[in-house]
Amino acid sequence: MADLSSFPITQRWPASHPDRLQLYAAPTPNGVKVSIMLEETGLPYEPHLIDISKNESKDPAFVSLNPNGRIPAIIDPAGPDGGAIAIWESGAILLYLADKTGKLISTAPAERYETLAWVFFQMSAIGPTFGQLGFFLRWGGKDYEDKRPRQRFIDESTRLLGILDRQLEGRDWIVDDYSIADIATLGWVNALIEFYAAGDILGLSDYSNIQAWLVRGLARPAVQRGLHIPARLT
Repeated sequence: MADLSSFPITQRWPASHPDRLQLYAAPTPNGVKVSIMLEETGLPYEPHLIDISKNESKDPAFVSLNPNGRIPAIIDPAGPDGGAIAIWESGAILLYLADKTGKLISTAPAERYETLAWVFFQMSAIGPTFGQLGFFLRWGGKDYEDKRPRQRFIDESTRLLGILDRQLEGRDWIVDDYSIADIATLGWVNALIEFYAAGDILGLSDYSNIQAWLVRGLARPAVQRGLHIPARLT
């Protein structure tokens, strides 16, 4: 049986199955990237809900795993050298799991790096911009008298959707084959509709390529499961 006792987070969130990969996350657009990836690859794992509404990602035990205090993070008891390894940042986790399993990223250099470019596009542009738009639509930002910051993120979100829609022209997936680029992006685009209720304000119905891609992605059983892991507290 794997010994995870050197990781303080396992004292706060004990592992019932220490031989399985440990996932520390919440079902947010960033968190579900990893749960979807794990469901797609079939790796055995144990999910732990980090309740961000209670600032549990700032708990010292979690920060010991991710110094940035943000979900998701993982511990793999069977790391590359045979020992346990901790990884944080969703993009890094996706790449690690793709390389570990040999799935959802091409071994052909050109396609591999194109896939990574679109993953980084999500990490650097789509995630931060859509997240800020969500602040202005759903949380405290909606009370700001000055609407210029809100409009900035509407405009930028629209620009990014245009880029994504053009990339999907004539394709089923972002880089031809379904990959970590799609997994990284699906949760964020879905959140625009399901969580932020931004579909109308962004004119999402006008992006026919994105609409078709989202339907294809959400139809995948692994995506359907991953979107709700770890389960929220009732």
